[in-house]
Amino acid sequence: MQTKNIALAITGASGAQYGLRLLEVLLKQEHRVQLMVSRPAQVVIGTETDWRLPGRISAYPAFFSERFGTDPGLLSAHGPEEWTASCASGSNPPDAMAVCPCSMATLSSIAVGASRSLIERSADVMIKEQRKLVLVPRETPLSVIHLENMLRLARLGVVILPPVPGFYEHPKTIDDMIDFVVARVLDHLGVPNALGPRWGAAG
Repeated sequence: MQTKNIALAITGASGAQYGLRLLEVLLKQEHRVQLMVSRPAQVVIGTETDWRLPGRISAYPAFFSERFGTDPGLLSAHGPEEWTASCASGSNPPDAMAVCPCSMATLSSIAVGASRSLIERSADVMIKEQRKLVLVPRETPLSVIHLENMLRLARLGVVILPPVPGFYEHPKTIDDMIDFVVARVLDHLGVPNALGPRWGAAG
């Protein structure tokens, strides 16, 4: 399997579990990951999970490698204004990027090209370099503003992938439902996976 360089941003929408599980799968498959966690996301992770992230972003690689049992060299973590990160430039972009989950504030900023943070700038790079960008917006109900922003991005080739689990596989646990969504994100990042049964597959 070809190793990919994936940028992963976790923002402050509910559903931090999707981003954390996506990170785990990418690292266990030995893909290189450039991780960005917004300040609101740090609050949400502490609220929705039992995870306690380190206070220093530089400690993230060791923290996650210990948690997942993976090589710390596969993960680089970047602060919101770390403009020297390679994902901030079209001269050295990642193969693909996911914002999972994606807050409406982040989605709006990406839609207008604000580039005020490294997450927004990295997404802007993916769009201008015509590389795969997957946004996992977690909000309900959706306003006209949200929908118009999503439509604008979809017309630019951005994948809008709401975290809506399917039930044809008869999920037994919340983890099963999370994996359903993460599998779809991986599909669009071009990362093979077997997180769950496929529609129409034998057995």
